[in-house]
Amino acid sequence: MVQSLEGKVAFVTGAGRGIGKAIAMDLAKAGVNVGMLDKNEELLKKVASEIGTIGVKVAYGKADISSLEQVEQAIEKMTTEVGAADILINNAGIGIFGKLLDIEPEQWKKVIDVNLMGTYYVTRTVLPQMIEKNGGDVINISSTSGLSGESTLSAYSASKFGIIGLTESLAQEVRHNHIRVTALTPSTVVTDFIADLQLVDDDKAEQYMHPEDISQFIVSQLKLDQRIHVKTASLINTNPF
Repeated sequence: MVQSLEGKVAFVTGAGRGIGKAIAMDLAKAGVNVGMLDKNEELLKKVASEIGTIGVKVAYGKADISSLEQVEQAIEKMTTEVGAADILINNAGIGIFGKLLDIEPEQWKKVIDVNLMGTYYVTRTVLPQMIEKNGGDVINISSTSGLSGESTLSAYSASKFGIIGLTESLAQEVRHNHIRVTALTPSTVVTDFIADLQLVDDDKAEQYMHPEDISQFIVSQLKLDQRIHVKTASLINTNPF
């Protein structure tokens, strides 16, 4: 039986642009009330304005997710405005390219702090809401770089491997609370981050996944009957070359 998402509450990190924005928008179109976290408040305001025209509740909290204090403040604000979460999408993340010896320790640590510790901080803050409701969905955005390490991406790969481990452990902890925890491992998605790094030629962009492809998959997954748990899912570009 397909579940309706209408009236549920979702918190989405990194919702100011790219994959996070697409997820927030598509969830809103499915009738979900949305709370958004991002460190860029101006982007959040623009997305909130767009979602507001759809007719669902929307709230946002400015936060650097590598700070537990900022996360807790943002979640408290959003909970007050749209309610306790039924859905959590941990999407926010950063990346840095460079050989291990060429990256400064502070830079390497920052990737871990945002991608892995940030996912932990947000989940730790939101999870009690789902336990109290005795149900929910947590979807963590990892990467194909979390399945196999890549040259010049040691910090990013390490953080994304860590997200998969966190996901699998947490899924076992909360399964009896009827909370499903999933890790998605997409390959290259055409976002501003990818464009800034010039990793995809403009004339080949349509051959790669776009943020809307990820968000549409997530909405479909969330509608699956509660008896189905997607442990991990790899989303791969069909024919990018």
